[in-house]
Amino acid sequence: MTKKEIVRTISEEIGLTQLQTKEIVQKTFNAIVEALVEEGRIELRNFGVFEVKRRAPRKARNPRTGDKVFVPEKYVVTFKPGKEMEERVRELERQAAARTKLAEGDSQAVEKRGATTVYDHSPADGS
Repeated sequence: MTKKEIVRTISEEIGLTQLQTKEIVQKTFNAIVEALVEEGRIELRNFGVFEVKRRAPRKARNPRTGDKVFVPEKYVVTFKPGKEMEERVRELERQAAARTKLAEGDSQAVEKRGATTVYDHSPADGS
């Protein structure tokens, strides 16, 4: 999903123009970035926590040449999803697992009946 799609969805839901909604969405994103720059952390209840973390300098290897290289310290933004987001994503996992199990059950049932199974895909009314 893109920012444009987010704007369109919100605009339709709350009845503002897409231009007005785009401005609100952009100001929200700007506020998140400002909070990260100034405070290093922003917590959005039921969504998650964005946090700036320092990555220590380290020695690494160039994968092509195998040479040792020095990687300087850097700051990165991390995100830890909130409880509600975690639960909703976990529900996706459960649904996918259920579909997989169902599909495996269907293929096993076909195998048990043998390779000559014929499926009738004609309409129920006989036409």
